Amino acid sequence: MSSDSLRGLLGRPVTMRTDGGSAAFMRKVWAVAAKDVRAELRAKEVASTMIVFGLLAVVIFGLAFDLRVPKSSMVVPGILWVIVLFAGVLGLHRSFGAEVDRDTLAGLLLAPVEPSAIYFGKLASNLLYLFLLELFVLPVMLVMFDTNLFQFHILLGLSLGTLGYAEVGTFFAALTANSRARESMLPVLLLPVMVPVFMAGVSLTAGILDGRPVSGLVSWLVILAVFDTIFFVAAYWIVDLIWDGI
Repeated sequence: MSSDSLRGLLGRPVTMRTDGGSAAFMRKVWAVAAKDVRAELRAKEVASTMIVFGLLAVVIFGLAFDLRVPKSSMVVPGILWVIVLFAGVLGLHRSFGAEVDRDTLAGLLLAPVEPSAIYFGKLASNLLYLFLLELFVLPVMLVMFDTNLFQFHILLGLSLGTLGYAEVGTFFAALTANSRARESMLPVLLLPVMVPVFMAGVSLTAGILDGRPVSGLVSWLVILAVFDTIFFVAAYWIVDLIWDGI
C-alpha cells in the first residue's frame, strides 16, 4: 500500500452501520437487554428489591385485611395491582438511573445503536423483572388470601397491563434519567398515566373472581390492548425526538 493510500485511509472518517433491517434491529435490542440482565445478575439490585417489596406487601396486606373483610376476593384485585404498580416503580427508575450512577449512559448513547433499540432493550429487561415479581407474588397471594389468581383471563389481563406499565415506565425513566429528583419525579409522572390500566386491571380481575361472564369483561381487555398499542407506537416515534435531552 502506498503512503498516499495509507494517508487517505487514515484520514477517512470512521463510520458505523446502524441499519440492516428488522433482524439487525432485534439483535441490538437483545444486546441491550442482555447487558442489563448480566448487570443485574452481578449487582442484584433491581429484581431482588422488587420481589422482596412485593412479598412483604402481600404479607402486610394479608395481616391488615384478614379480620376486616368478610371475603378476601373483595380486596385481592386491588392489592395485586397496587403491589405491581408500586414495586415496579422501584425497578423502573433504575433502568436508566443505574446507567447514570455508573457513568455509562453517555457510552450507551454513543454506541452505534438506534435510540429506539435502546428503549426496547430496556423495556425487555424491565418486563422480565416485572414478570419475575408476579411469578413470586401470585403463589404467596394464593396462600395468604386463599384466592386463585391463576386463571387464564386474569393472567392475560395482568400480562397486558404489565406490558403497558413497562412501556410507559421505561419511557418516563429515560425522560427523567438525568434529573436529580428522578426517584420522586418518576412516580409523579407515571402513576397518573397508569390510571386507565389500573382501573381496567382491577375491574377485570374482580369480575373474574366474582364469576361474571367473560363476555361482559372483554371491554377491559380491549382497553388494556389499545393502551399497550398506543404507547408502543408512540414510544417508538417519540424516543428518538427526546433522546438528545436524556
